[in-house]
Amino acid sequence: MKILISFDLDNAYVNRIRSCLESVDIQMSSDPKTVISACSDVEVILAGRFTKEMFTNSAKLRWIQTVSAGVDRFLFPEFVSSNVLLTNAKGIHFPQVSDHVLAMILAFSRRLNKFIRAQSERKWARIQCDELQKRTIGIIGLGSIGSEIARKAKCFGMKVIAVDKNSRRSPSCVDKILDLSGLHELLEQSDFVVLSVALTQESDGMIGEKELSTMKRDAVLINVSRGRVVQEKALIRVLKEGKIGGAGLDVFEEEPLSPASELWLMENVIITPHVAGSTPHYWDRVCDIFCENLRRYASGQPLINIVDKKLGY
Repeated sequence: MKILISFDLDNAYVNRIRSCLESVDIQMSSDPKTVISACSDVEVILAGRFTKEMFTNSAKLRWIQTVSAGVDRFLFPEFVSSNVLLTNAKGIHFPQVSDHVLAMILAFSRRLNKFIRAQSERKWARIQCDELQKRTIGIIGLGSIGSEIARKAKCFGMKVIAVDKNSRRSPSCVDKILDLSGLHELLEQSDFVVLSVALTQESDGMIGEKELSTMKRDAVLINVSRGRVVQEKALIRVLKEGKIGGAGLDVFEEEPLSPASELWLMENVIITPHVAGSTPHYWDRVCDIFCENLRRYASGQPLINIVDKKLGY
């Protein structure tokens, strides 16, 4: 079986993948030209990147395993309409991304963003802090990440409401779950609004000026999903006009975020550079999923984390 790893992966992990099956031929490269050439006779790709040109040149391709949970960048029409299987790394992000969300929530609640600025100016600024007890968190998207955010928020005594396409699925830590028609109800009631949805046609631009203006004036928006879920120009406007309290942003419409963006200098904004999923355990978890799927693939068993390419998740 010929496998292509389309990025540079530490040899320890490559050897671990190689040990999963008796006979595998693994090629690895991050060079675009080399990768395209290598696609010509591979059956499986462990993909950090996957382009239309790679797909066009991969006549023997049967399965792609991504190293991320989000797959929106892979879903060009020719690939979506093909019979090639797509699996993702769903389930490896929920511990660290939920930690990141709670860190942002605590930072805003305890005014750490303001204290850090005051510290840099050597100011003894005794700013009034808040607490999370009895505050309401609204989570849009209740997959593995959203559910873990809900569980951790409940430990702080927060009221948890959520919007999810599958509104019949309600973990015990969620006080109220709504379908997509309940989005504005969630926005109106929440002190913190957290976006943890996949980027699909349905979620692309779903949070615009109308939705942001529905939020409480002191509410905070936190986005750890995809930048395009939020209309960034509208977000900048409502932040400047004081229509919401702040924003914690790990993702942006264009990345890296332009140095010219007004978001950088806003005191009510916390920016992190798409690192919510970062953890020293990341590649161990990716290899766990890929090795399990590799064994299943070789023995004709159903794979885990199969993506519906038409739905996008």
